Amino acid sequence: MELRDIEIFLALAEELHFSRTAERLHVTPARVSQSIKKTERRIGVPLFDRTSRVVGLTAAGQRLYQSLRPAYQQIVDGVEDVSVSAGDISGTLTLGTMGPQGWMINGIVERFQARHPTARLVHCELNVVDPLTPLREGTIDVAHLWLPIREPDITVGPITHTSPVVLAMAATHTYANRDSVSLEDYGDLTFMTPQSPIPASMEEAFQPFRTPSGRLIARGPTVSNWEDELKATATGQAVAAAAAEAARFYARPDVVYIPVRDAPPIRWAFAWLTANANPLIGALTGAATDEA
Repeated sequence: MELRDIEIFLALAEELHFSRTAERLHVTPARVSQSIKKTERRIGVPLFDRTSRVVGLTAAGQRLYQSLRPAYQQIVDGVEDVSVSAGDISGTLTLGTMGPQGWMINGIVERFQARHPTARLVHCELNVVDPLTPLREGTIDVAHLWLPIREPDITVGPITHTSPVVLAMAATHTYANRDSVSLEDYGDLTFMTPQSPIPASMEEAFQPFRTPSGRLIARGPTVSNWEDELKATATGQAVAAAAAEAARFYARPDVVYIPVRDAPPIRWAFAWLTANANPLIGALTGAATDEA
């Protein structure tokens, strides 16, 4: 068994819940399920009893847990001891991401954790309507944000990936049956007004203030978070521009997602306060630039 599979097995044995295990290890529930199936195939017996509501250890799973837990802890302790003596970077790094974008950088996060096993990563959710405040208040060390960011106190790291742009709108909207829309169509639509101030350059990446021909793009209801945006969208008060991943992660019967065919893709990158000297920031951005 690989060490990661052992870690997933032990975590599931303690949590007895696939989603909580995935959240604890910063992986997807599918990754947990694949790992457990792989381990069960290798051992040759079921390790968990699964129903639609309950997950429990089998007798074989209980025996394996009792055998592996002390051995795994000994490995972790040994790595920590050697890392400390070798000057490995340790400490805590708090990372903020937005909904599905946290899933999009799973590979980077896993690479970072594999390279720095003594470091503690705290992963939290950022509010899309107020993305910079947690950095400036010191609540997080690193934010995973969309570009451009042209703030004098914030440093931007490497681009992790790009996302096509889609428009979320009510299923009853007159544009809902279109295959795509254009940036010029924005002049016929009403967008949200963020409650918290967002730099104009960042706001324009998703919802410009004018169309390519110069028409003013209307702003409508004020929203304070993504859920507010979805509710306003579903009731037809406005439309919301979003990264294409939203269509998969926030699917609902009263909202459709229409591609914006001529919108530049959204670029995502890590960003942090320039004054933050946490050495784990460089370790995380290094994991973003290196191949797995």
